[in-house]
Amino acid sequence: MNVQRNLLVLMTVAAVASPALGQVMVPAARQTNGGSKSTVAGPASGQQTAPAARQASGGSKSAVAGPAAGQQAAASAAGQTKGGSKSAASVPDFSGVWRHGSLPWFVPPASGPGPVTNRTRRKDNGVSDYGMLVGDYTNPILQPWAAEVVKKKGELSLAGVTYPNPSNQCWPEPVPFLFKHMAMEMLQRPDKVVMLFNEDHEVRYVRLNQSHPAKVKPSWHGDAIGHYEGDTLVIDTVGIKADRPYAMLDLYGTPYTDKLHVVERYRLLDRDAAKGTLERAAKELWRPAGPFAPNYTDKYLQVDFTIDDAGAFTTPWTASVIYARDRLEWPEISCAENPAGFHNDKEIGIPHADKADF
Repeated sequence: MNVQRNLLVLMTVAAVASPALGQVMVPAARQTNGGSKSTVAGPASGQQTAPAARQASGGSKSAVAGPAAGQQAAASAAGQTKGGSKSAASVPDFSGVWRHGSLPWFVPPASGPGPVTNRTRRKDNGVSDYGMLVGDYTNPILQPWAAEVVKKKGELSLAGVTYPNPSNQCWPEPVPFLFKHMAMEMLQRPDKVVMLFNEDHEVRYVRLNQSHPAKVKPSWHGDAIGHYEGDTLVIDTVGIKADRPYAMLDLYGTPYTDKLHVVERYRLLDRDAAKGTLERAAKELWRPAGPFAPNYTDKYLQVDFTIDDAGAFTTPWTASVIYARDRLEWPEISCAENPAGFHNDKEIGIPHADKADF
């Protein structure tokens, strides 16, 4: 088993839909290559924003502030979106906590270019083997140098080495690696959307109805701007810091450059509308706590996103992440460095002295 090292997870939760409330909390006792964090795909919708790029069709909603707390009034206050005047009633309400409970977390699209997936599969059900992360370096989206990076990471994994990534090293996670967090909460305000992620206190800010600055200063999560299109929240992100340790988009080490441009589309869907994404997720992703409950009747939050990076990829590609409502308590989860390591090490951090003290 190829298990993460250099990480002390004080507490981790991998929860999924339960029959009654839509979620069940299950401690993720084993943190493998992905570290202490956790998060799928429709074809691009053709929507373009600031830096021209293809957008996937997806959707999203807020987490704590509902319409009564200012969600819908916010739209009136903001007044204008990229589509023009926006009435309060037409702003979607994404309030509540959402959890996807999957490892990895990218759902491939029904057709067209998609993300790197795992070459190793679980023997019991054929989904991605989270304990042996070997990315498919033959995916045609990868430029030769990027394919070589993914191939070398896979070779390390096959050799029993857990290579470092932003999650298992407790570093800020770039978009869309950020979706590895199994749960998130969205706060919709008149001028911004705030995304709270359930592990290691990561927070992402999205400015509404604004443009990217002429010169973007690179940052961990990049410069994110958003607007509403009917029942969809569209987020456009550029300026994600590439000159940093562990610059990767997924657990397979897929690299990116300073040309990275991410467009996300957040929507609420019922089971019938989300059926295709749920079926593809069930074939690809491991869910530690089991599948979504068959009698779950609430909405799903589907995030469809498009990745465009002419420095690393041969073409834009799409993927999705799909969440169910989580109505249980959200505990604090912290990530802290553990230089002693464990599992594959000869010494597992047990105190010892090279020379006796007496």
